[in-house]
Amino acid sequence: MADKLVVSTSPHFQKPGSTAGIMWTVNVALLPAGVAGVVIFGFSSFWLMATAIAFAVVCEALIQKGRGQKVTISDGSAFMTGLLLAFNLPPHCPLWVAAVGSIFAIAIAKQAFGGLGRNIFNPALAARAFLMAAWPQHLTVFTKPFVYDAVTSATPLHLLKEGKAADLADMGLEYWDLLVGNRGGSLGEVCVLVLVLGGLYLLWKGVISWHTPGSFVGTVALLTWVFGSRQGFFQGDWLFHILSGGLALGAIYMATDYVTSPITKKGQMVFGAGCGVLTVVIRLWGGYPEGVCYAILFMNGLVPLIDRFMKPRRYGV
Repeated sequence: MADKLVVSTSPHFQKPGSTAGIMWTVNVALLPAGVAGVVIFGFSSFWLMATAIAFAVVCEALIQKGRGQKVTISDGSAFMTGLLLAFNLPPHCPLWVAAVGSIFAIAIAKQAFGGLGRNIFNPALAARAFLMAAWPQHLTVFTKPFVYDAVTSATPLHLLKEGKAADLADMGLEYWDLLVGNRGGSLGEVCVLVLVLGGLYLLWKGVISWHTPGSFVGTVALLTWVFGSRQGFFQGDWLFHILSGGLALGAIYMATDYVTSPITKKGQMVFGAGCGVLTVVIRLWGGYPEGVCYAILFMNGLVPLIDRFMKPRRYGV
């Protein structure tokens, strides 16, 4: 009878799996977007991804070795950081920029906080914000898609922010162009179709839940529909804002990061909604055309506060 009573600390419900299994599942879901980036922008995109990944993995191994810790590069987290950083860079960005960004992501944004599970901010996005502050000339120059005959190399959000186009028709684009990557943008963000398919795969595998990406995208859609048009309220092109920029990449793959997002489902919805509000504020009224990166980083800093006020109900209370 005594063997049937097991006293232990939480968590009491666990799912089979491991950190490495989760990380490599996400990496597999991201690979189609990487392939799409190479097809759309040319083979230079492959070298950008390879450089970012290589420097991230080597930097993590060297730091762990220097600290006398177990080298855990096989868990796929450093690989993912490098890949996500490359996805957030222009496809023809200098390779040394990707290398410096990966070193910053691992050494400063991750290992300086104690390594995986202890970092406050998403390492790839923190590195992108650093690179944008240090070398904006390399992160704001976009090239035309290699396969498609795009009208312009500037991103749709840039054209809208600068007043060079009022809608998709002025840009010479359609929604289908935004969906398949016939537009300027960062390497891994342009082909929304494969990003969504990868997200559905992660949902099916149980790696992520709908709460964060759903509330993130839903908030952006609602607010851009209400405030997104200069003609008046409730006339904004919300579908344009969903398919443009890095919303799909950020909402599905970076806002759902286990370490830097809330624990509870309610907290995740608050987190996603906050990301959506900040993204829209920056896009519509800020000086920068895209707000996904900074929105997620800002909300990363609020995660401890969200977790504190969104505690699950205690058993029996």
